[in-house]
Amino acid sequence: MKYLIIKNGRAITPSGIIDADIIVSDGTIIEIANSSDYSVENAEIIDAERLYVSPGFIDLHTHGAGGADYMDGTVEAYATAARMSARHGTTLLYPTTLTSTNELLYESFDIFEDAIRNVKDGAAFGGLHLEGPYFAFSQKGAQDPRYLRNPDPSEYMEILSRTDRIARWSLAPELPGAPDFGKVLRERGILASMAHTDATFEEAVEAFKAGFTHLTHFYSCMSTVTRRNAYRYAGVIEFGYYEDGATIEIIADGIHVPSSLLHLIYKLKGPERIALVTDSMRAAGMPEGPSILGGLSDGQEVIVEDGVAKLPDRTAFAGSVATDDRCIRTMVRDGGVSLENAVRMMTLTPAEIMGIQASKGSLEKGKDADIVLFDDNINVRRTIVKGKSVFVC
Repeated sequence: MKYLIIKNGRAITPSGIIDADIIVSDGTIIEIANSSDYSVENAEIIDAERLYVSPGFIDLHTHGAGGADYMDGTVEAYATAARMSARHGTTLLYPTTLTSTNELLYESFDIFEDAIRNVKDGAAFGGLHLEGPYFAFSQKGAQDPRYLRNPDPSEYMEILSRTDRIARWSLAPELPGAPDFGKVLRERGILASMAHTDATFEEAVEAFKAGFTHLTHFYSCMSTVTRRNAYRYAGVIEFGYYEDGATIEIIADGIHVPSSLLHLIYKLKGPERIALVTDSMRAAGMPEGPSILGGLSDGQEVIVEDGVAKLPDRTAFAGSVATDDRCIRTMVRDGGVSLENAVRMMTLTPAEIMGIQASKGSLEKGKDADIVLFDDNINVRRTIVKGKSVFVC
């Protein structure tokens, strides 16, 4: 058997930050122990040199990085984005689509299959996250309005028949037919998530009953308190705070959600119900300037400045250029969150949301050896996926 030992690190474990060695065999953690408690011959040794040793970061919502987008239609785009994500500590990611033609969507399914077979370095791929096309026009954000529509069973059942790789689908739950669609997704074990929505609180309650248990990029393109004919109506944001069983995700770049709201979200939801996501587009990890949101063949022009992507007229954000390590730094610095809980929101909580916590999300015996080493400023020094180093600084 092939053994790997990570020594002399500060391990971030479910029981706290401890001085311990991580022993790995064939891609699985087999022990977390003091060096005096075990003996392994002929093992590969990594000296952590007092770096933090963390579970690998899990990004539930990312469109690309490193100059590549998952809608580009090439395996190389997947490989490029996965490598850049790994440089920033991501060990597992869920490639996310944008509203597009169905032909382009089906093509992306085929490319994803090829990427799973052929991309051997960088972050690993979870299932696909479909974002749209069933969104409220008034909350479209940077999504292309040409493709927005209501869910139609004849269409979404055809989409579902084309692949079994869909892990999550984000849509507006108030649209005609959306509750029935949510039930279909729940029956298939696909996470239904409220997104780009103008739903009222009451509509969100009904959607939750139908299976919409998660909220996509909380606060972004999401309804809040409004007046209609003089009466006030609460929205999805208020529902997200109210419903203890609902999980949320936040783009923790310090821009999409400011410090004051980071504090509020954390106070009301806690680390067990919050996942940090990047919602990154192709410009993540790249210099600022002009870029493209979505695939090169059918994407939208955007401008990256001030650490965020914007529409050219600067009327809305257009995804983010965040990376996982930046999200954790932001929560610690701007959100007032402890390092352990900031890491939890990028590791165990996303794993629990996706139902993969038996093998991912924490440093525990029997789990996959997805591990990140980073310094006191959360600069990533090494990323390990199932016992294999995919990035070393």
